[in-house]
Amino acid sequence: MPTAILGGAMTWVSEHNLVAAISNAGGFGVLASGSMMPDMLDAEIKATKALTDKPFGVNLITLHPRLLDLVDVCGRHGIGHVVLAGGLPPGDAITRIKDYGAKVVCFAPALVIAKKLVRSGVDAIVIEGSEAGGHIGPVSLNVLAQEILPHIRDVPVFVAGGIGRGEAMAAYLEMGAAGVQLGTRFVCASESVAHANFKKAFIRAAAREAMPTMQVDARFPVIPVRAIRNAAVDRFMEMQRAVVARFQAGELDQQAAQLEIEHFWAGSLRRAVVDGNIEDGSLMAGQSVGMVTKIQPMAEIIAELVGQAVDFLEK
Repeated sequence: MPTAILGGAMTWVSEHNLVAAISNAGGFGVLASGSMMPDMLDAEIKATKALTDKPFGVNLITLHPRLLDLVDVCGRHGIGHVVLAGGLPPGDAITRIKDYGAKVVCFAPALVIAKKLVRSGVDAIVIEGSEAGGHIGPVSLNVLAQEILPHIRDVPVFVAGGIGRGEAMAAYLEMGAAGVQLGTRFVCASESVAHANFKKAFIRAAAREAMPTMQVDARFPVIPVRAIRNAAVDRFMEMQRAVVARFQAGELDQQAAQLEIEHFWAGSLRRAVVDGNIEDGSLMAGQSVGMVTKIQPMAEIIAELVGQAVDFLEK
């Protein structure tokens, strides 16, 4: 990797403007492809290349129905690093990425999975703690780093989740990390296209306000997502209770009830990030949101982080 600071791929936020700004400032930007189809990803990569001549990566979701087509788009553009997220990566995707000469980066939520990924040919690993924004696992980065960093030496390991200052970056480097991945810290960059209302919500929020969504009934599992609490979060809790009551009354079968719960958040991230509806949308943010205090140019954010890390290491 050309740098120790990766940009976390945030849907609707990590588009060409932010990604190019991260790479131009000395970091390593990563495009969030989300649910993009191949033609849209192609256009987004071209738009990024128009803004930077520095390297950047692309994040692909493993469950995407056209994953291999998206890999081919990355191959045609000579993307050097492809990040596979959202579950264990299929072997054919890893092979195809490596065949065109790129590096494969994957997420490992546990040591056993990290070891399996290394055996399958992955070139680098990201371990992301529950402090992160968006979809999260149950274990904090503090614990994951202790469990995984001493045992994975064959490939670079990057740490993510709740990192907002350079001192923390430096401490993880001293523990054996190859670098860090930051997302929340970059949302309020001047170059970020996130709506002004979305940025204001980040600047106002304290760490404790970035909370995981909760499930009210174990029969209807909810994948935890960390976001700033707002009216939509409160409505989601009320809606789950109402759906469970309808299921118990025999008005809904289990599948219909589960779908109703899962559909609640459909389109909600776009509503918040793009439209600026911060009451009805999802304000996905990591706990480091408490350290986001103003809108700054990306170059200033990265210079600040690096300066803090250098000061810490020189003490």
